[in-house]
Amino acid sequence: MSAPLLTVWYNTRCPVCDAGISRQKRRLIEAVKSGHVEFRDINFEPEALSAFGASLEDIRRRLHATDSAGRLLVGADVAVAVWRLTPGEGWLASLFGNPVTLPLTRFAYDRFADLLYAWNRRKGHW
Repeated sequence: MSAPLLTVWYNTRCPVCDAGISRQKRRLIEAVKSGHVEFRDINFEPEALSAFGASLEDIRRRLHATDSAGRLLVGADVAVAVWRLTPGEGWLASLFGNPVTLPLTRFAYDRFADLLYAWNRRKGHW
């Protein structure tokens, strides 16, 4: 089998992240079954993205993914890539991932991720 189109690394210990990824897995069930998309828990493989310089805490703070060409995607760029592959959500990728709105999308994602990361640390979701 060839490399997945997208391998998404996320933190299952974050209830918000886990719920969001669970939803996407259901929406992408055929792509997951065929191996085109993988969702992996970084807590089981904390060094998985160390070759990219991404630490466990980096991945707990923001989604990370690798594409089929071996490139690293981070944060909002992962969300846009997932939306592109998800049936019925391509419009989200077009809206939030276009060259005009992508900088704002990244800014908003990063602020939300910072707040969520702080909340998770306070609640002990590690």
